[in-house]
Amino acid sequence: MLTSSNKKIFALADVNSMYVSCQLVFRPDLRGTAVVVLSNNNGCIIAQNAEAKLLIDIYMCRPWFEVAAQAAKLGVTHFASNYELYANMSNRFIATLKTFTPNLEVYSIDECFLDLTGMKRDLIAYGQEIKNTVKQWTGLPICVGIAHTKTLAKLANHTAKKKKEFEGVCDFTSMSELEVDKLMLALPVSKVWGVGNQLEAALNGLGVDNVLRLKNASPKRIRDRFGVVLERTVRELNGDSWLELGEVQPEAKQVMSSRSFGVRVDNLEGLQEAMSYHCTMAGERMRKKGLYTQMVYVFIQNSPHDEAEFYAVSRTLGLPSPTNSTIKIANAALWLLNKIFKPNVYYQKCGVMLMDLVPEAGQQLDIFGYSNDNEKSSKLMETMDMVNKKYSRGTIRLASEGVNKSWAMNREFKSPNYTGSWKELPTIS
Repeated sequence: MLTSSNKKIFALADVNSMYVSCQLVFRPDLRGTAVVVLSNNNGCIIAQNAEAKLLIDIYMCRPWFEVAAQAAKLGVTHFASNYELYANMSNRFIATLKTFTPNLEVYSIDECFLDLTGMKRDLIAYGQEIKNTVKQWTGLPICVGIAHTKTLAKLANHTAKKKKEFEGVCDFTSMSELEVDKLMLALPVSKVWGVGNQLEAALNGLGVDNVLRLKNASPKRIRDRFGVVLERTVRELNGDSWLELGEVQPEAKQVMSSRSFGVRVDNLEGLQEAMSYHCTMAGERMRKKGLYTQMVYVFIQNSPHDEAEFYAVSRTLGLPSPTNSTIKIANAALWLLNKIFKPNVYYQKCGVMLMDLVPEAGQQLDIFGYSNDNEKSSKLMETMDMVNKKYSRGTIRLASEGVNKSWAMNREFKSPNYTGSWKELPTIS
């Protein structure tokens, strides 16, 4: 048996087809039909439900313009990405999981590791309780994988998704080693957490083409050939926990905001509006982390696929002292933009990155007056964030962001922000 009273126990809770599932919570009429979600500017398919996966022509990452007509004939419903909705639903998902254990690692928008070590109860029943509670409280369907290591929990979660007999919960700790090995034998090595395309090809070249063969590989030989990270993976596959629960997120090194334009921009005014918008977004994200920036990086570019010469340029500006003020960040970014703007170019994208971030306590103030208004500026930013959070993003914004935003992403297929805007709350007629 894999189970042992002195071993750690991890559970991985993962939302099934997160983006599509968020849409279906508020569109129950679409359940049982094929639904896909598109990337920025409706570029390609980035999420699909089980019904859409059964359609041969409608597969992940395929450009939407190539399949739009066929999708319409097949009755496929498509949505533009609604990141505000997904973030809000993710927060509800995480808040629900926190009622089951205080030790939790948010791995991604739709995945969380839970520490169940020492729990004196039926783990399969507990996993079912977690799954059913998340479904009842948020409307999101999830699967739960349970094992003695995080790597095995990932595999258990994959098994729970793919094999209906587990009913959404797979507990490796309750199985014999022979039973788990049988499941591993049927899985390609690419299903192991951290094994990408290049590593998979290298392992296949050595005859390691399924998970069981990687588990049975010599850790020393794996380390000599591929390094310590894959060695730890092999040890985790054997039930030895080498990856701890990351309860504290590492401090951010940088914060970025960038999007492709809905239509090409060929004038400075349009770029200034877009750059100001990204400064606002990046500044808000940075303040949520309690950080200040000491360096602003901006870039602009046209499409590399244009007939015209490719033009992509960036500039960086160090600030006299750290700041969390969107106004100061925008002033720096717009000054840089004026330096790199080139007329007669049809720009496709721009962005802002805030770099060299420090916590508030780690600031080093300057002697030339740039930081004199830090306290006043921080209060202004705090008020701005509070109003935008209470009402809706953009209620208070920089004048330089403009009004019409003709450059904004093409999102005509975007669903309402059911959970984040008073004006878009679902109604019953």
